[in-house]
Amino acid sequence: MSNGLAIELRKKTQKAHTAAENVGFMKCFVNGVVDRDCFAKFLGNLYFVYGELEAAVQKHQNHPIVSKIYFPELNRKANLEKDLEFYYGKNWRQKITPSPTTKSYVNHIRKLSASSPELLIGHTYTRYMGDLSGGQMLQKVAQSTLKLEGYQGTSFYHFEQIPDKKAFKNKYREALDALPIDDTTRDKIVTEANYAFSLNMQIIQELEAILIHAIGEITFKKLTSHHSSGSTEMSQK
Repeated sequence: MSNGLAIELRKKTQKAHTAAENVGFMKCFVNGVVDRDCFAKFLGNLYFVYGELEAAVQKHQNHPIVSKIYFPELNRKANLEKDLEFYYGKNWRQKITPSPTTKSYVNHIRKLSASSPELLIGHTYTRYMGDLSGGQMLQKVAQSTLKLEGYQGTSFYHFEQIPDKKAFKNKYREALDALPIDDTTRDKIVTEANYAFSLNMQIIQELEAILIHAIGEITFKKLTSHHSSGSTEMSQK
């Protein structure tokens, strides 16, 4: 019997999803305006987030709920390491630091891992389903704009162990619906998914000053004045 989590997540994160797409950094990205330094810093922040999230999920891989959505083929940390070496060189670890929001995000994941690991599902859903959906479009934009060969600098978006993304997303949703949870836990997971959207929005908003410096305030305002109805949101269907 389905717990209805997949549809609840989809339906009740739509507003947050659209809001995230209307953040200036993302609107510029979709329009093909990608600053190399800004993109590298974006990936650097994600490295800290995914490192903590994946360590937490792995730690609880035998948890009665978390175990049901434990898919190591989703892991992004190793791919991010490739990208960061591409942008920063061999000593990339000494050149990246987490932004204030990234630090808050990492700390939040740690707290959930210690107290309510099943709520990590709200964060895995938000990040991985986005990476497998709209993230694929962002990869193409970055490759074209930054003139990157193959997956150089965009390994983050390349799921080499998931050749059929649509089939996997269906499998993931089925796993969500089969989780042994009650309505209260389901609602808490949805709340966490929306919080994950908020944190991710704040992370990219922190980068906007760098982007504006690179492309100019007039160009930034021109690219971000129009409200989007949510293109990557549609790609999750």
